[in-house]
Amino acid sequence: MSGRFATLTFEREIAAPVTTLWEAWTAPAARAIWAAPAPSVAVEFLEADTRVGGREVSLCKVDGQPDVRSEGVWLALVPLKYSVNSEVISCQGETHSVSLVTAEISGDETRSRLVVTVQLSSLAEDMESGYRAGFGAGLDNLASVAERTMTLQRTIHAPRSTVWNAWVNPVTLPQWWGPDGFTCQTERIDLRTGGEWLFDMIGPDGTVYPNHHRYSDVRPEEGLQYSLLQGENGPKHADAWVAFTDQDGATKVTLGMVFSTAAEYLDAKGFGAIELGHQTLGKLDRFVMATYYTALRSRPDAPWMQS
Repeated sequence: MSGRFATLTFEREIAAPVTTLWEAWTAPAARAIWAAPAPSVAVEFLEADTRVGGREVSLCKVDGQPDVRSEGVWLALVPLKYSVNSEVISCQGETHSVSLVTAEISGDETRSRLVVTVQLSSLAEDMESGYRAGFGAGLDNLASVAERTMTLQRTIHAPRSTVWNAWVNPVTLPQWWGPDGFTCQTERIDLRTGGEWLFDMIGPDGTVYPNHHRYSDVRPEEGLQYSLLQGENGPKHADAWVAFTDQDGATKVTLGMVFSTAAEYLDAKGFGAIELGHQTLGKLDRFVMATYYTALRSRPDAPWMQS
C-alpha cells in the first residue's frame, strides 16, 4: 500500500496558565467544546477516556455528508508537559489516515505555549490539506476555550471512593457545596448521567442565587461533567467537569469550568470566583476529613492502631 507522509507542526501562544491549558487540552468536557473546526461541523464523542491506554472515539458530522470517524488512543500523558496519542480517521468503513500526535506544553501562571506535531500517513486520499485546516481551526478554538477556562485543584487526604461519595451523595453534596457562609436549598437532585440538581445558593446576607446543574456524564470514582444554568432551564453560563485522581491514597480533585463567553469569565474572575471556588473545595476537604476520620476512629483496626 502506498501512502503519503507528512509532518505538520502547529504552534500557539495562549493567554492562560499552563495548568489551565493542560486541562483544556486533555479534559473530555473541554475537548468536546473546541474540537469542531467550524460552526457547520458537529462533533459527537462516543468514548472519552483521558489516561494512558484510554480511547477517544468521535464522529464528525456535517449535514448532507457521511460521518467521519476518529479513533485515538492516549499513548503518553505527562501532566503540564506533553501528551502523545494516535489517531485513525475513517469514513464509511474506509481508513483515510493514521497519525501520531505529540503535544508539548510550557509556560507559567500567566501565559503558555502549545506545540503540536502531527506525523501523518494519508491512505485513501491526500489528507495533508484537510489536517492543516482542521487542526489549525481546532487549535484556534482551543486557545479561545483556554482563555475562558477556570481550573481549581485540591488534594484531599482520603481515598478516592470517600471523596467521590461525598460529591455524589444527594444528602451530603448540599451540606458542603458553596463558598464559606453560603448554604444550599435543594428543590430536586439526581446525581446520575442525564440527571440534574436544581437548587438555590443562599449567601451570608440572605441573597438567593438560583442554580441548575445538568449532568451529561457521570463516571463512578473518575469524574463527572455538567452544565451550569442560571436558574431552572435558564441561560447556560459554563460547562464544567470534575476529575478525581488517586495519589497514593489521597485524592486530587480538579474542578474545571469553561465559561460561555470571555466576558462572563472576566466577570466571574472579577467578583472572586477563583477564591470562592477554592473555599468550596476547602469545605469539601473539611467535610471529608471530619466524616472519614470519625469513621476511622470507630474502627478497632484503624491505621494508627497498627503502628
